[in-house]
Amino acid sequence: MKVGLLRAVGVATAVYGVAVTAVPALLARPSGLVDEEGRTERATRTSLRPLAWRDAVSGLALAVAPEGPALRTAAYVRIAADFGDAALLGATLPGRDRKLAAVAVSVGWGALSVAGLLAGGRRREVRSPPAAGPLQA
Repeated sequence: MKVGLLRAVGVATAVYGVAVTAVPALLARPSGLVDEEGRTERATRTSLRPLAWRDAVSGLALAVAPEGPALRTAAYVRIAADFGDAALLGATLPGRDRKLAAVAVSVGWGALSVAGLLAGGRRREVRSPPAAGPLQA
């Protein structure tokens, strides 16, 4: 497991989630969820905030979870969220280009977490105590 990669994905996701929670247009505009004048409707802002908060919290979990099962679980949650976003946004966003972009971004972030889980990371060397020789007590 590449802990540093998983932590970086977590921090980036958490920061993005907080930003979109505060300013939903950061997600609405590139997704095509704005009106003709580029404004995000109130209902759209209301709908995007929980999604963004999910990203903030799951990213934070990935950033701070203790190494081991907790970190793996946080990574699985992020992977499921990212691949779920790819499937759902790819099927529902307006316009082919927006759908393709959303799928590419979502799969890309999910793939980073998969890579972090599968890659070899730092390994702790376990040292045995020196063996007692015939002249040692």
